[in-house]
Amino acid sequence: MRNNISLKWAIPVMAISAQLFNSSCNNSTTTTTSTQTKTDTTVTTDGYDSNFNVEAQAFADLQLLRYQVPGFNSLSLQQKKLSYYLYEAALCGRDIIYDQKSKYGLLLRKTIETMYGTYKGDKNTDDWKKFETYCGRVWFSNGNHHHYSNIKFIPECSYEYFITIAKNCDASAFPVEKGESSDAFLARIKPIVYDMGFEPKVVDQRPNIDNIANSSNNFYEGVTQKEVEAFYSKFDTKGNAPSWGLNSKLMKENGKIVEKTWKSGGMYGAAIDHIIGWLEKASDVAEDSLQKASLKLLVQYYKSGDLKTWDDYNIDWAGSNPRIDAVNGFIEVYLDAIGKKGSFESTVSLKDMEETKRIEAIAKEAQWFEDNSPIAKEHKKDTVKGITGKAITVIVESGDAAPSTPIGINLPNAEWIRKEHGSKSVSLTNIIHSYNVMGAKSGMNDEFGANDMVIQRAKKHGALASDLHTDMHECIGHASGKLNPGVETTDKTLKNYASCLEEARADLVGLYYIMDHKLVDIGVMPDMEVGKAGYDNYMMNGLMTQLTRLKPGEQLEEAHMRNRALVAHWAYEKGKAENVVSFIKKNNKTYVQVNDYDKLRILFGQLLKEIQRIKSEGDYKGGKDLVENYGVKVDAALHKEVLERFAKLNIKPYKGFIQPKLVPVMNGNDITNVKVEYPDNFFLQSMEYGKNYGYLPVKN
Repeated sequence: MRNNISLKWAIPVMAISAQLFNSSCNNSTTTTTSTQTKTDTTVTTDGYDSNFNVEAQAFADLQLLRYQVPGFNSLSLQQKKLSYYLYEAALCGRDIIYDQKSKYGLLLRKTIETMYGTYKGDKNTDDWKKFETYCGRVWFSNGNHHHYSNIKFIPECSYEYFITIAKNCDASAFPVEKGESSDAFLARIKPIVYDMGFEPKVVDQRPNIDNIANSSNNFYEGVTQKEVEAFYSKFDTKGNAPSWGLNSKLMKENGKIVEKTWKSGGMYGAAIDHIIGWLEKASDVAEDSLQKASLKLLVQYYKSGDLKTWDDYNIDWAGSNPRIDAVNGFIEVYLDAIGKKGSFESTVSLKDMEETKRIEAIAKEAQWFEDNSPIAKEHKKDTVKGITGKAITVIVESGDAAPSTPIGINLPNAEWIRKEHGSKSVSLTNIIHSYNVMGAKSGMNDEFGANDMVIQRAKKHGALASDLHTDMHECIGHASGKLNPGVETTDKTLKNYASCLEEARADLVGLYYIMDHKLVDIGVMPDMEVGKAGYDNYMMNGLMTQLTRLKPGEQLEEAHMRNRALVAHWAYEKGKAENVVSFIKKNNKTYVQVNDYDKLRILFGQLLKEIQRIKSEGDYKGGKDLVENYGVKVDAALHKEVLERFAKLNIKPYKGFIQPKLVPVMNGNDITNVKVEYPDNFFLQSMEYGKNYGYLPVKN
């Protein structure tokens, strides 16, 4: 599971200064999408460079940022080689996420790359800028569905202008079918680009509909939700069963339902073979025998597609603790409305030795946190196994982890592996650092803080509150609790509500303990004011400020937004009689004010107990009622006010990152060093990626 900053993995950044978990914390003073670039190619220090420019292009509702990789220069040559090979393996899978989000995703991307890269006309017009913005949005979202809302978007320029570009570029580079003319090709792709009714939503989680048929992702084709559930109902998911369906597309061939496995020689094989090649190189320079063994298992899994091998790999991976590490595979299931299919993603990192001390201190107390949790005794783990807590410095991210990134990760996702073998919980410190640099400019504190005490507390303690909540969300949240004997996995029991409820459960663990003196006792928190800063921001975010991500008239649909709304609205409603949290008015503006932090903690504990019960018992109705009653609806008047106030701050609500570039220094065929470069142009990087890592055909 993951904790997202712009929210994909889960997003509980709690500092108001890091607004919405760093998702809208930027001051978008840079609005150009110019393709001219200058690239920083050297690292002058092995720590953070205070002169490093975090801010890059801004367009539409997006702000691009950059992050540094402190510590890389101090690595050994072997570690640098390992980093480089894992970096290449990560980027080789980039095509996959485009195809997973839509069967037309690669067709669209290769089309706009041709147009963007070979257009011979005037690039200074407003229409060209609109087309350029569309390209940026597609690259940011890995397709033409918004990375967060999952709703389709179309170019602001007219279809006629789109045709004008197409007629003035290298038409021979279009991904046409055999014998297809350019005119016929452009007519064929028109609905893909411009028809809002064609694949309107990549994930549709509305209740009482066929969530499979109404979601336009490429995980299923020609099958209904009932057929999918019937197909997988035959698989035993009790005990130590694999995550059936995680690495395949389900579709019909000649009237029969079949799985198309993502593996070498199978679907996505052309890209996976390149991933395998780099992973094999990485295994040759692994830091220790366990990492070497785990990488070899990952290669074996990619070759066979065997999910039992995937589990074997995850067990070894969870038990290893190298300086250089990587996530690579089909992992998170947020893009699947019923939570079965894993999206490709990769994160390559090095351990942040200093920041790891805080997370290790929390991880060491995992059993204490479990024993003292407010959940029912029968739902607690008797023994919490092997949580490896660490802070990491990201080297590169790819697939579903980029450009929009998580800020925390807890893996493996398989419940039984976490229970029997443990897990890794990490915080992405250099990502958070860049968010915090930008967050200091946001103005969110002054605009939405309920009073001066709240504002000053957020400025002083907000960043630490955010870090601690993320640490506990990942480290002890996802790793806590257990299912009742005989209860199957949540993709079967809680279905389309599973992801939202799991993120709410992990958030509540962090919220409950951030107001516990235990954190002061173990030396990770100076005083309880940090916890209060966390409560202030979480309630403000869940009840108000996360609405900046929605357009007028929209309801909450993304799993993490639903999670935060569920928690905040439930606590607000249940605490009304004692005025635990209130909406207050000052100068015709609405604010969220926490009046009793201790009682709010009790409420968080009660909700945590209930959601753990729902998960442990597999109570679909109970989970559905919680989400639909507290996590979906939006107050239109409050939403309008929030949008108007937010617009005056000139902040983009979503953030993502340009990736650093690893460049090997060669002496013949030998790598003698690896250097880090920091590109500063998202558009050029996207084009470079398309050229250098475009391994898949448009039809897979």
